[in-house]
Amino acid sequence: MELCLWVRSLQTNTMTSKGGIVSEKLLSDYLHHVFPSTSGPALASLRKPLGFQDLGSHLERLLFDGEPTDDSKEETVEGRLGPQPVVLDHTSGFEGLLFVDDDLLGVIGHSNFSSIRATTCVYKGKWAYEVLISSQGLMQIGWCTLNCRFNQEEGVGDTPDSYAYDGNRVRKWNVTTTNYGKSWAAGDIVSCLIDFDEGTITFCLNGQSLGTAFTDIKMGPGVAYFPAISLSFKESVAFNFGSRPLRYPVDGYLPLQNPPTADLLKAHKLLSYVKNILSTALDLQDERLVERDISSWRLNGEPTVLITLAHIFNHFAPLMCKVYLVEDVLMNFLLSILEGGGSVDEHPLIQQLLDLFWLLMEDYEVNECLKQLMMSLLRAYRFSPIIPDLGFQIHYLRLTTAILRHEKSRKYLLIVFFYIKTPLRVKEAGLEELIPTTWWPTNFDKEGKDEREPKDESADERLRRRAYERGCQRLKKRIEVVEELQVQILKLLLNNKDKTTGEASRYIFLNKFRKFLQENASNRGHPTALCPPEYMVCFLHRLITAVRACWDDNKRKTPGTILSEEAYVPPQLFYNGKVDYFDLQRLGGLLSHLKKTLKDDLASKANVIIDPAEIQTASMDDLDEDEENGAAQRPFGAAAMGGALARPSWLSSPTLGRANRFLSTAAVSLMTPRRPFTQPEKVKVRTLAVEQRTEEDIEGSHGNDGLLLGRPMEEPEQPIGDKSLLEIVDGIVMMYNLSVHQQLGKMVVVSDDVHEYAAALKDTDEKIARCPVRRPDILEELQKSEKVFAEKLNHLSRRLAWINATVYSKDKMLDIYWLLCVCIRTIEHADNTGSLFAFAPEFYLNVAMNAYSALKNYFSPANSMDELPGYEESLTQLAAILAKHFADPRIVGTDIKDSLMQALASYVCYPQSLRAVERIPEQQRVAMMRNLLAPYEQRPWAQTNWILVRLWRGCGFGYRYTRLPHLLKTKPEDANLPSLQKPCPSLLLQKHMAELLSMDKEMAASFLNSVLNQLNWAFSEFIGMIQEIQQAAERPERNFVDTRQLKVCATCFDLSVSLLRVLEMTVTLVPEIFLDWSRPSAELLLRRLAQLLNQVLNRVTAEKNLFDRVVNLRLPGLESVDHYPILVAVTGILVRILVDGDRQGTSRASSVLLSDPCFQLHSIQHLLGEGVESSSATASASASAVAAVVLPVVGSLGTSVSPPVAAAAGSERKHFSLHAYTDYISEEEKRKVELMLAFLTEESKQAAASTAPTSEEDLCPICYAHSISAIFKPCSHKSCKACINQHLMNNKDCFFCKATITGVEDYCKPQGP
Repeated sequence: MELCLWVRSLQTNTMTSKGGIVSEKLLSDYLHHVFPSTSGPALASLRKPLGFQDLGSHLERLLFDGEPTDDSKEETVEGRLGPQPVVLDHTSGFEGLLFVDDDLLGVIGHSNFSSIRATTCVYKGKWAYEVLISSQGLMQIGWCTLNCRFNQEEGVGDTPDSYAYDGNRVRKWNVTTTNYGKSWAAGDIVSCLIDFDEGTITFCLNGQSLGTAFTDIKMGPGVAYFPAISLSFKESVAFNFGSRPLRYPVDGYLPLQNPPTADLLKAHKLLSYVKNILSTALDLQDERLVERDISSWRLNGEPTVLITLAHIFNHFAPLMCKVYLVEDVLMNFLLSILEGGGSVDEHPLIQQLLDLFWLLMEDYEVNECLKQLMMSLLRAYRFSPIIPDLGFQIHYLRLTTAILRHEKSRKYLLIVFFYIKTPLRVKEAGLEELIPTTWWPTNFDKEGKDEREPKDESADERLRRRAYERGCQRLKKRIEVVEELQVQILKLLLNNKDKTTGEASRYIFLNKFRKFLQENASNRGHPTALCPPEYMVCFLHRLITAVRACWDDNKRKTPGTILSEEAYVPPQLFYNGKVDYFDLQRLGGLLSHLKKTLKDDLASKANVIIDPAEIQTASMDDLDEDEENGAAQRPFGAAAMGGALARPSWLSSPTLGRANRFLSTAAVSLMTPRRPFTQPEKVKVRTLAVEQRTEEDIEGSHGNDGLLLGRPMEEPEQPIGDKSLLEIVDGIVMMYNLSVHQQLGKMVVVSDDVHEYAAALKDTDEKIARCPVRRPDILEELQKSEKVFAEKLNHLSRRLAWINATVYSKDKMLDIYWLLCVCIRTIEHADNTGSLFAFAPEFYLNVAMNAYSALKNYFSPANSMDELPGYEESLTQLAAILAKHFADPRIVGTDIKDSLMQALASYVCYPQSLRAVERIPEQQRVAMMRNLLAPYEQRPWAQTNWILVRLWRGCGFGYRYTRLPHLLKTKPEDANLPSLQKPCPSLLLQKHMAELLSMDKEMAASFLNSVLNQLNWAFSEFIGMIQEIQQAAERPERNFVDTRQLKVCATCFDLSVSLLRVLEMTVTLVPEIFLDWSRPSAELLLRRLAQLLNQVLNRVTAEKNLFDRVVNLRLPGLESVDHYPILVAVTGILVRILVDGDRQGTSRASSVLLSDPCFQLHSIQHLLGEGVESSSATASASASAVAAVVLPVVGSLGTSVSPPVAAAAGSERKHFSLHAYTDYISEEEKRKVELMLAFLTEESKQAAASTAPTSEEDLCPICYAHSISAIFKPCSHKSCKACINQHLMNNKDCFFCKATITGVEDYCKPQGP
């Protein structure tokens, strides 16, 4: 109505050329030129004059000329029955529990195996429909008749009159099943074709025919086929029966839904009239029409042109609300405008046309048109084939950019349409064109890694490698073009200056982005409701680039702010309530708890007062109620059927044709005082919904600091940058934590697969070369394997090139490094706030650790970390964070504390990062070592012990190995594991440890007591477990040993070895702890140490013992269990206290060791292979018995193991001797062992000669190993010193009477008369 009034007002203007409206003759010529007659051109003299009064009727005659009559419209196409449009039958044509989208074209399975069919069937002719695979799980897609009856176990293809293709299992189904087709993936399009002329059914995947699936299908009277699908729980698809142009139409096959032929004809006619206007100019002086370039047209307010366009849009606007017409007519027209190339700025016509749309169409029409246009563009971008120059993708992105340059259109699309653009889909055919020549490494080291510098590379291999590298470079350059266009799009969305039509784009984007993060954070346990991680990876990198560009642009305009290279998130964002972190954990625990316990600190340090009402609402007593009330706001809302998850907004994609849905979230904001407040004035916090936040709430004004309100005194006053960008940076960190890091780790598998297949191919080629001529059967099998490996490598090498260009490129590495630096600076600033550090979200520490791990493990060796700017300084900063916060009392979460400990343990395994730990300030290093030396009880001590071991590895006795000697010939599962790195001891940290233990006698005693306790426990558990294996072998019935028990057994062994190494380190660095008996507990510690060492030696070195049998089995899971690691650790301790010490210390150590009743000299002799008698047959028989029990279990779990051959074991098994390990034990170390053996032999002889027999009455009643040497006060009970001292470390009550012991005195038996 408004448009008609506007046109009428223009038409009533003066009809003279001087008034701006052309003369009648020129107007008639113009209108006849714009709206040419369908009967062909006529002489101007014979044409009837045409004016605006007659234009409406004239245009209607042109539009309806040639349109089908009503009778022809109602005719149905032969061979098809059912309503139009075609949709899914959600009323009666389904089985099981399903969720159907609002457009009745998308479906999600919500039961074991649900089925649904369409509303229209076919019985004659050739028909087709398409299905978009949204998830790649178990589904059967095809055709069925009305008689088919499905259930929760049987679906499409499981009944006689139904036929289906299953790309998950790569099979076809019609009661029986056979192999067919290719594997599908999320994003693929399956075309389902039925041909009644030939009686066949065929399927296509992304336009490529998979071949005829079924022939001689049932046909005849009463037989008609419906499109149908069966899908398992949480799988989802979207159908296209013809409501949109088929993505891959097939000649001769019709879509089930009629295309809007009449509307298409009208739309093309109207568009041609628009083109005529754009290419024609009015020369008012000469009163003639002038041809002009269409790209130069401008909407400059000419009444004649506007009135003419208004008549066209009167018919054109309603048509542009239909998706089929938008995709087929409008999108193709706009794309044609950009076909000339050049930058988007060189094509302003699209901006002019969008202005025209907003001027001449109703708002709801423009809104729907833009929405359908953007959906069509994203569909086309996602499903276009990859050609060598990525031309299609670039073309669609350029049009998307052009549309988003229009301010009003951009803001509308941001409000109703927030969609994460999908990454390019990799197809094998496209990659073959991009990278015609493939290459993979062929030189490997002992651990299966490809050597960086190829040796003896042939000329052919060199040519292939160079051709492959050139292909990779071409691919990288084209991908960079696509990525730059995506960044341009994000820059447009981050525009904060376009305020002429309302709120700036950046603030609309910011709120949508926060909601997107909330959906993905709240639905982490429900994968179908999450944005796919591969989308998140692409989005993260583009967003980082765009944000940094905006940040630095603001820096140029606002001197004094910091560069993006120095960006960080100020700590006040974590507690001032301006940013909602949903239910993500804080370092100090629950937010409601922190608000109550730290409210005084907030008031004193940040001048922030928490609203008392809010504290009461979020109290611990009301948490359960809050969970129930908040459920409706989270993306866990139940749907109408079965309580399924609501679709998150990211899934409201153009591909699936869904309306966008965003779930509201609560954010906390501040009540801004009406007047500027001074520093002491407090600000009260209250809750505010995200939708209610304005630019002022974010950026601040008139004394309100916006997001930065509540600046602590420790935070500098220097302005950082646009506050809205700070929140986006915070969101980027959160996004990396949600799923990006996990996805980066998954993509590394491709590189590992290339190495594995390359090694397998090389091994196969070597076997072919060695294959005897007389065995053609073996040669044939080897050649088949060679072909399979080569084909797989061709595919993987191209995919690896794609991943290296899109995921692991140098630019992507710099993005992750920037993110790491942001987290480091953020943590440092938050740490400076003291107790308020507890408000920081846990994910900042997680991202700092994970980003470093990604840089070290995922991006190398193609990109070296050493090339990153300021990398060593960043390493040192991260080392300081790990060293300080792994034992920070402000951090309460068990998971994050464990993660920090594991990160520190990994950090000290690599020389570069260990040197970084050594570069942190001395005070922090000493504090770190003090925390590591805290007693092991009541805390996770295994990782602490591992850190201490790594600091020692390379210094201990025979402790310079990377892999154990008996494992050298086996390939490690992952050569990059921290445990497989070369030794890199830290003498500096060892020095700190020695100083601490030497000066703090109480700490040293408690630390070593806990280490000895844990060693006793670990080794006892290990022995107990291998005894269970022996007992199972001795029983006559068949028994099974759980593989998990074997792993626990190996873990206990590894813990025992590492604890022994820590003891070796301690006795080497600070021997006085054991040998200076003036120190409290020194004698006790030495006696306990001797007792444990003797027990370990006796268990491991005794002849015919269980340890030997287990080692000889080499069971899967017990690979690390061997004589060498545990015996050399014990030897190192003994050598240090018996050979390397002073005379007094050596004397004390030898007397304690020899006085222990468990001491056996032959255990020491065993170390050098002396005094050993062969008894191999008995050991071999026992080993075979154990193998019969254990090995079947391991095999049943997927590992095939052969028991050792008894004869070979009996005749050739060698006994342990340090002399056999010449590559691991130095001559000096061997000499010391020989000296130790000679010393103990002599001392034991002297002890045996001088020791008088002791009566039973004089023996300690507790251990019966030593003489009574101590009397308790006040009860006067007696025992040996070792027993009472060990008892008093944990208990003050008497052994016998339970009286409290107040003192212990030496006791000497009185001499008889």
